[in-house]
Amino acid sequence: MESKVTEIFGDMVFDETTMKARLPKETFKQLMKTIQGGEKLDPSVATVVANAMKDWAVEKGATHFTHWFQPLTGITAEKHDSFITPTSDGKIIMEFSGKELVQGEPDASSFPSGGLRATFEARGYTAWDPTSYAFIKDGTLCIPTAFCSYTGEALDKKTPLLRSMQAINKQALRVLHLFGNEDVTSVKTTVGPEQEYFLVDKSVYDKREDLIFTGRTLFGAKSPKGQELEDHYFGMIKPRVQAFMKDLNNELWKLGILAKTEHNEVAPAQHELAPIFSTTNIACDHNQLTMEIMRKVAAKHGMVCLLHEKPFAGVNGSGKHNNWSISTNTGKNLLDPGATPASNAQFLLFLCAVIKAVDEYQDLLRISVASAGNDHRLGANEAPPAIVSMFLGDELSEILQCLEEGKPYGIHEKQKMQIGVTVLPEFNKDTTDRNRTSPFAFTGNKFEFRMLGSSESIACANVFLNTAVAEELCQFADELEKSKDFQKDIQALVLKTIKEHKRIIFNGNGYDDAWVKEAEKRGLSNLKSTPEALVHILDEKNKKVLQKHGVYSESEIVSRFEIHNEGYSKVINIEAETMLDMAKKYILPAGSKFAGKLADTIASKKAVCDAADVTYETELLTKVSSLTSEIYKKVQQLEKDVRDVKELSGDASKTAFFYREHVFESMNELRISADELETIVPKELWPFPSYGDLLFSVR
Repeated sequence: MESKVTEIFGDMVFDETTMKARLPKETFKQLMKTIQGGEKLDPSVATVVANAMKDWAVEKGATHFTHWFQPLTGITAEKHDSFITPTSDGKIIMEFSGKELVQGEPDASSFPSGGLRATFEARGYTAWDPTSYAFIKDGTLCIPTAFCSYTGEALDKKTPLLRSMQAINKQALRVLHLFGNEDVTSVKTTVGPEQEYFLVDKSVYDKREDLIFTGRTLFGAKSPKGQELEDHYFGMIKPRVQAFMKDLNNELWKLGILAKTEHNEVAPAQHELAPIFSTTNIACDHNQLTMEIMRKVAAKHGMVCLLHEKPFAGVNGSGKHNNWSISTNTGKNLLDPGATPASNAQFLLFLCAVIKAVDEYQDLLRISVASAGNDHRLGANEAPPAIVSMFLGDELSEILQCLEEGKPYGIHEKQKMQIGVTVLPEFNKDTTDRNRTSPFAFTGNKFEFRMLGSSESIACANVFLNTAVAEELCQFADELEKSKDFQKDIQALVLKTIKEHKRIIFNGNGYDDAWVKEAEKRGLSNLKSTPEALVHILDEKNKKVLQKHGVYSESEIVSRFEIHNEGYSKVINIEAETMLDMAKKYILPAGSKFAGKLADTIASKKAVCDAADVTYETELLTKVSSLTSEIYKKVQQLEKDVRDVKELSGDASKTAFFYREHVFESMNELRISADELETIVPKELWPFPSYGDLLFSVR
């Protein structure tokens, strides 16, 4: 097996090894300068690369190529063109030019633009991103690209991500060179996104209109068994799931995706996959591919992969933990404290930059994870609260406290774990515990941003995080470049940062209600819903920092505000329309049919024996009739709300707030009555598979 894995890994990727073997030495050298050093790509190099890439792809069975990009829909897009070119003798040859590699022109009229362009202005461009390797998927050569409008605005998620990586590289280098690290020529952020998901049998999925249209169950009474016994987490993986995971790993490994860890998650039918770290841009591409391939592989196994943040009420939803760090081209992790973090000035300065960034731009981080699906998770005692805070652990917290108070920090020896079993080997205790309730937790040599939703691209979270940290490093560099006493000024800067931004550090239980009150006292924001969060992207400080570092223009910022508000409204509207359809066509008729059966039973019993006891049937009939009536009234209210929201003006934010405050609340009310009715109506009369059927469908 080991030899097979090493043989297939990256087999479908035009990676550095393949390029080195297939490209002329000088071409390869020039391309590496672009990939590693950011130098401008020579058109002649692109022509040679394109021909070699085409030959390799054709040998692997590819017949088409596509510019693979990430528009603002949150998923990927591709338009396939074949390699064929006609010849004068009526035959064809397989060709792929440098121009076709470097630039594409997909119709941009149907992609979200947030007002950046009118619908009739259809021209858009894709541009090759040589830092992310081309790959073959389903017989097509996929070329990772950026996507922009005819007038140059970014219409995708990749372009701002690359800009943010460029920004943090520039500012981090300024700081590192002050420390004498002249050998460092580039700094990159790295990410390892853990991906949670659910697997259900396709036969039950196909009977749930809500899952098909929205990705989550809009109705569903609680199953007698959920996650109460905590027996699923890290439990034995079922054979069907294990077979799925095996095939998934093989497909991911072929594409060079570093799938590493797999296990059962907390909820029944919930699982997780975690990769090894890679450069943020590549990690983002790979995560998009991972989600796509999860769905395809699940289908081959007669299952459906659910990536929605909350497919089932009453059990844990799914997130995506964004493990983020900063590394140099010389192999140094800038967030590694080393053996003596208290005396590691460089580490402390970078740590303080992150602390200051998270505090000053907590609203941006909250915005980066805002979605209709994720609103179900945040603050629900299964995911971090909507309040952004940082966990540093005991050792770092104590070091910062000693610095603030001017006390010496006593270096603590690593403690041996005493677990009371003599046959087990001794091992050192970590210097910090893991805080699963923290939105932004330090975990040894990286930060784990735990607020991301499972279905979302990781791009936005990393764009805002990179930019915020770049800004703080810029401020630090501005100050220290004028320093007359470097060591003294570093100490003063670290101390000042700790005092001014320690409010963001919280090592306690983020699920505790007391933390909400404490966070309010500290002045931390608590943006509970997507519409509440999105308005803050237009705050002056946020627009200023994003424009200052060239990550977004003002028009691009406004466009994202419009797009995300519209996206939120569309999701809630589809859910509301689906609920109405299910309630009117299935749930109300089921309630009415059962009531009729009860009435017939009562009448037939009384006809045979007037003294027959029909207390059970009568009380049940009363309950069913009452609930059916409630559902009907709530359906009417939801219909009214859906009509009313469509009469609002074109203000995207105002519309999103109406959906949240009225439509969404009416949906919740309708669900309460319908779910109660489900617990009463016999299984054979209920029109949908139950939660028990869904959560335990994969055996």
